[in-house]
Order: sequence, then structure tokens, then C-alpha cells
Amino acid sequence: MSRSIKFITILFGLALGASMPSMAAQNLGPTLSKIADKGTITIGYRESARPFAYIGDDGKPAGFSIDICHRIVQNIKDKLDNDDLDIKYVPETPETRIPLIANGTLDMECGSTTNTLSRQEQVDFSYTTFVTGTRLLTKKDSDIEGLDDLVGHRVGVAPGTTNEKAIMEAIDERGLEDIKISHYSDHAKGFLALHSGRIDAYSTDDILLFGLISKSDNPDEYEVVGDYLSYDPYAIMLPQDDSQFRLLVNKTLVDLFRSGDIEDIYAKWFDPMGVPLSDNLAQLYKFETFPE
Repeated sequence: MSRSIKFITILFGLALGASMPSMAAQNLGPTLSKIADKGTITIGYRESARPFAYIGDDGKPAGFSIDICHRIVQNIKDKLDNDDLDIKYVPETPETRIPLIANGTLDMECGSTTNTLSRQEQVDFSYTTFVTGTRLLTKKDSDIEGLDDLVGHRVGVAPGTTNEKAIMEAIDERGLEDIKISHYSDHAKGFLALHSGRIDAYSTDDILLFGLISKSDNPDEYEVVGDYLSYDPYAIMLPQDDSQFRLLVNKTLVDLFRSGDIEDIYAKWFDPMGVPLSDNLAQLYKFETFPE
């Protein structure tokens, strides 16, 4: 072999070796590559969105969405061949959750976030994990049975949510006047305002309202009322432009749906609340068991 050919061969080998890490990273996609490099996955969660995500009695995040995300983390560990992968939990609010995903602070969000087309302009979403809608929580002695009865009263909502939008649109469509809107950064603060009489109703997804009632000191004093004012399909929120990470998350969900494990996770969190798995949600899980 001539000296020139040997030199070219060495250069080619060095170039190939130098390109291998970037090729591997490209195959993993940006989010998995970042997780592999840091040895940590960063998960956003809500502190008072029971039963989906909240701070448990042990001071750690717990809930339906958290359990699903634990399954996703295990598949990430398997994918990266790293059983020592750390989990960093970051609390977030309705106002901060989308920016924290969009700016790369969070790798995924495990809470009670509705997948909407407008939000997809900034972030991505997994397959649907739950379906609910906007209703009202009131005290039983309030005589409030729906949105129309809020005239002359005050209703609380979390800012930047689909529930706030649904309430405002319904008020405009029905031509209702003299309904005051108060904003609370999380559901616990909104429930406290209702309990203390600062507002006459609190509005969010009905399943979250049932969760608030279940943890109150006097659950018999409260009720969820009114028609559904919105359709809210929950999903795991993910970074945009990362099909590899979205695929891993969705494969995890399909495995949960196909195996029936999702029903066990559901029963763990919703049976104590007296909220059985609906036929519609059970059918949705079956529809989302996409073939390999």
C-alpha cells in the first residue's frame, strides 16, 4: 500500500470514528440524546391535580399520570441501557407548563394537560390518556346548578387553561352578564377560595373537581354541577420535532392499553373516588392499540 493511500485510509477511519457519536445521537433524537448525556430525565408535574398528579403523603409526586410516566421512564432506561437513570421532578403550573416544555427545561410533562391544536404550535403530545370536560364545583346549598345560575356570582378558574377559555366562550355565547372571574394559580387555591366563600363556584375538568371533593374535610358539602362546557383529551406533553421520543412514549402507552395494565392503573386511582372506567374511555384505549 502506498503512503498516500494509507494516509487517506487513516483519515477516513478517523472521520468515521468521529461521526459515530453524532450518528448515534441522531438515531436517538434530541430528547433521548440529552437524557443519555445528562443521565437524568426531567419531568414536570402538577402539585394539586389529584388524581392525575399531586404531592403524595410521602412528599413525592403521585397520581395516574405519574404512574404512566414511570412506565415510560422504564422504557427509556431500557432504550438507553441505563438502569441508574435519575428522575428530576419539576413542579409547574397551568401558566408555566407549556413554556417549560418549549424551552427544553422539561423532557415531558405528566399532569392533566389537554391536547389542543393551538398548543401543538408550541409542543407535542402523546396518544390520549384520559378524556374529561369543564364543569362547575359548588357548595350544595348554593342553588347553583349550571353556568346560567352564576349571574351575579363569582367563579374561579386557573389562568391559561382550556377551562378558562370554555367558561369565557360559554358566557359570551349565552349573553350572560355580571359573572365575575377570579384566577387561581392551582386547583388547591381555587378550592380554598370556594371553601372560604370568596367565590361561589370553581371550574376545571370534572374529574379534577371530584378529586378536590375526595380530599376535602367535608366532602358532603360539595357537588359537581352543570353540563360539559368543553371536550378535554389529556395526553403526555412532549417537546416538538422529536419523533423518536414521541414514538417511544406512544409505544409505552400502546403496551399499557394492549396488556390491560392501564385498567389496573385506572382502578388504583379512580375506584377510591367512585369513578368507574367508562365504556367510552375503555373503547378509546382499544382504538389506540395500534399494530406493530
